[in-house]
Amino acid sequence: MANEPAAASTAGETLQPARVYAMAFVCLLVGLAIGYVLRESQSPASPAQQAPSVHVPLHPAGAMGGGHLPRLEEMKQMADKQAAPLKEKLKSDPNNSALLMQVGAIYYTTHQFKEACVYYGRAVQVDPKNIAFRVKLATGLYSSGDVDGAIGQLNTALSYDPKDANALFDLGMIKWQGKGDGKGALAAWRQLLKTNPQLSADRKAAVEKLMAGVQATQGDQHGIKGAGSNDGHKSNSY
Repeated sequence: MANEPAAASTAGETLQPARVYAMAFVCLLVGLAIGYVLRESQSPASPAQQAPSVHVPLHPAGAMGGGHLPRLEEMKQMADKQAAPLKEKLKSDPNNSALLMQVGAIYYTTHQFKEACVYYGRAVQVDPKNIAFRVKLATGLYSSGDVDGAIGQLNTALSYDPKDANALFDLGMIKWQGKGDGKGALAAWRQLLKTNPQLSADRKAAVEKLMAGVQATQGDQHGIKGAGSNDGHKSNSY
């Protein structure tokens, strides 16, 4: 499903660390909200497969206080601590895909995306036809900067089930946000709406709103290109 949009600063602006991490948390929450917009289209996972709720305290005991957001290193320490008992279980049961996904979720939620992909990837190796696992891996790869890898995982997922709503939704989001491929995004979302008539009205509306936004952006871009071409033609005619 869906992934975190990059935050850009204006030329010459230096973001303070606190602001950077605040923005990262906002982007994470936005990404999670987008990723779950279509979750009702899948049957509920078994309790063993559901990812644990990961709490990242803004004021952990010890070094931080006074509104200081955790640095990535501190988030990594928290993730390692929370994942430790699960990783201990994996020593005696290394192919337990549910445990692997839970560990991956802990690292993903604390912005340790590459570490998350290690465990998501291992789960996919154990259960290669599990589409939900591949979608999670694609999300982790995109968040870590591997856009092509993410698209590859989603395409593989869709080779098993071309109608999967979450894979189609995330494919559109990643093609649009990661590649600037509006045409590809629209194609994925059109396929999503066509093959999933059971979507609730609010989720269908959310996808249609995204499509309208992409179409509007493409129209603006074509308008700018057209204006540039006309200006060039005028200058040549003088």
